[in-house]
Amino acid sequence: MTEPTRSLHRAISSRIARIYPGLNADNLATQINQAFWPDPFKRRKRARTPGNRMWSEADALVITYGNSIVDGQHKPLDLLNDFLRRYCDGWLNSVHILPFFPYTSDDGFAVSDFCSVNPQLGDWSDINRIADEFTLMSDLVLNHVSSQGAWFNAYRQGQAPYDKFFFEASPEDDLSAVVRPRTTPLLQEVETSNGTRHVWCTFSHDQIDLDFRNPEVLLEFLRIIRLHLDNGVRMIRLDAVAFLWKEVGTPSIHLPQTHEIIKLIRLLCDNTAEKVVLITETNVPKAENLSYFGARDEAHMIYNFPLPPLILHAMMAGDATHLVQWQKAMPPAPLGCAYFNFTASHDGIGMRPAEGLLSHEEQERMIETVRHAGGLVSMRALPCGGESPYELNTTFYEALTETFDGPDAFHFERFICSQTIVMSLEGIPAFYIHSLLATPNDHEAVEKRGMNRAINRHRWDYTELRGLLDDETSLQARVMRELRARLELRKMQSAFHPNATQFTLNSGDDRVFTLWRQSLDRGQSMFALHNVSKDEIALPSHHLNLIEDDTWVDILTGEHLAMMDGTITLAPYQCRWITNVN
Repeated sequence: MTEPTRSLHRAISSRIARIYPGLNADNLATQINQAFWPDPFKRRKRARTPGNRMWSEADALVITYGNSIVDGQHKPLDLLNDFLRRYCDGWLNSVHILPFFPYTSDDGFAVSDFCSVNPQLGDWSDINRIADEFTLMSDLVLNHVSSQGAWFNAYRQGQAPYDKFFFEASPEDDLSAVVRPRTTPLLQEVETSNGTRHVWCTFSHDQIDLDFRNPEVLLEFLRIIRLHLDNGVRMIRLDAVAFLWKEVGTPSIHLPQTHEIIKLIRLLCDNTAEKVVLITETNVPKAENLSYFGARDEAHMIYNFPLPPLILHAMMAGDATHLVQWQKAMPPAPLGCAYFNFTASHDGIGMRPAEGLLSHEEQERMIETVRHAGGLVSMRALPCGGESPYELNTTFYEALTETFDGPDAFHFERFICSQTIVMSLEGIPAFYIHSLLATPNDHEAVEKRGMNRAINRHRWDYTELRGLLDDETSLQARVMRELRARLELRKMQSAFHPNATQFTLNSGDDRVFTLWRQSLDRGQSMFALHNVSKDEIALPSHHLNLIEDDTWVDILTGEHLAMMDGTITLAPYQCRWITNVN
């Protein structure tokens, strides 16, 4: 064993000792090495050190289901591949395909087989083709599995090792402190060959929680990660990871062992030949979410979950005050880390991250406005009893149909402004496919499937969609054309590197959200202004810290600052990217 190999082995053993203090850490570290690197030549001699070269200003993602586009004839993954190459190539370089495995419910998040591609979507060769052209993110749904999958069936039959794969508790246990995103009963009674058992179900009774106190569960998931990497995946999304480790009598969220497991996975990713980015999905308030950066030794990226509700509120209220206050208090991502910025996802608009940022009255006004525009709201159970809004179920385009003052003529402009904010912020921008396509709310799907989230999971007929995208006057073509133009500009601006310096500025007007970005080499400055209101606004240019000897131009319009006579005018919902040209 070489010294680098011994060093890595010691590092893994150290992590293992924190997670499983009662086990032989040396033996388990050997098993972990074998599980993650069956081919030792895929292990690096030295770990990657934290830095800002894992990503660049050219990075932008599209988030989609494997079957968001269908035609009844071809494999959905083939259609997705065609859509990405035909309409997204050159301005979106990465794709997150939501769980593409066999499943039984929750649109893929009740996985029944982690090692196969859902045959209704395609197969591994289809995944490989997409990964050849785009950086691919896959989901590691590691908190739970399907109640109808092979693992849980083996558990019920008492077959090793699966007989110890699932977390059990007793109805007599004090579970009052458990934090959950659902209102269904936590425990489910099941009959097994070993008698009646009560299994833990954080999300639904078709999603049975795994027991990571058993290291065999961890080893199995490390083999699954290796399978993903061998099939071209380069970004691993740890779904619902905050709930991973459970202990009766605790909230069973964000427990220390959860963080230690993420640190172990990060250690392995930093030592593998493939350049792997680890991202945690933790839909929780700010401080809890930020904790998943660790000390630059956990997630490379975390979801910026407060963004969707705060941007939505700003656009509805015509006031960026709360967005500004929050952003001013946000720390820059640590070296080797980045924020994952978005406004919409397959789950809707989470409201938990707005806790402490928006008052109850402000949240209620948002909910009322979304409902008036045809959206829905989902609730979660509170530990003390009762319910609280968990998420708004709507497409983001439809959510911006109107403001707190009602409908107006600026729906399109309001939406484009909301997405431009995502492009301007420190971090990597991501766009749910139904935002790119300005998809309307799918009420028919909600009625047919009996699930609020179906409203935001429309399946486009590809023939119809291509007709719309090829018609330059259609809403879909207009939205995609505008987003594409801005992203193509963005990727040429070093000031928009995910780790470029960012300051939130006081514009002197609460209706304008203003950022200053500066490139890592300090060669480019970018002032990003976003009018979140339906008013025309005139700002004195001296509110921006412009270097006198530079020439300043708004790259979104081509206007030179000298043409503005000391005043920067913003039309309703207009955005400006003002940068120095030497």
